[in-house]
Amino acid sequence: MDKRYAVRLAKTDEWEDAMALAWRTFKKFVADDYSEVGVKEFYDFISDNNIYKMFLIGEYKLWVAELDGEIVGMISVRTKRHISLLFVDEKHHRLGIGRDLIYTASEYMIENGETFATVNASPYGVNFYHAVGFKDTGDEYIDSGMRVTPMRWDFNRN
Repeated sequence: MDKRYAVRLAKTDEWEDAMALAWRTFKKFVADDYSEVGVKEFYDFISDNNIYKMFLIGEYKLWVAELDGEIVGMISVRTKRHISLLFVDEKHHRLGIGRDLIYTASEYMIENGETFATVNASPYGVNFYHAVGFKDTGDEYIDSGMRVTPMRWDFNRN
C-alpha cells in the first residue's frame, strides 16, 4: 500500500481540529454504546481547557495523521503510558492509520522507559486493540456512563 499520510506530533494550532475529528468519529461509531451521561462526559473531556493546557506544556502528548493537509487520525497519551483518545476519520478506516498511530505512541512510551501501555477501550475499539496486541485486564464496565474494557499491551514483543 502506498502510505500517503504522515504521523507526527500535533502542532499547537491543530488541537481544535484533532478534537473535532475525535468528536465527529465518536458520534458516528461510539456514542450509541454510551448513555446520554457518557456522551456528555466524553464531550466535556475533549472540551476541557485543562487537558489543552497540559498539551501546551507537553504533559498530554498528541500525534496526528495528516493526509493532503488534513488531519485524518489522532492519538493522545496521558500519564506517559495511557492511550486517552484514538480516532481515525471514517473515510480512512482500514488503511493502517490507527495501527501507525499506536506504534508511534508506543515508540514514545518505550523511549521514556515505559514497558507497557494501557487503554480503556470503547466497545467499538475492542477488536482493533486486540488486533494490535492489547489484552483485556478486566471485564467491561461503565464509568460515568461510558462502556469501557480495560486493556494492556506489554512491549516485550519477543
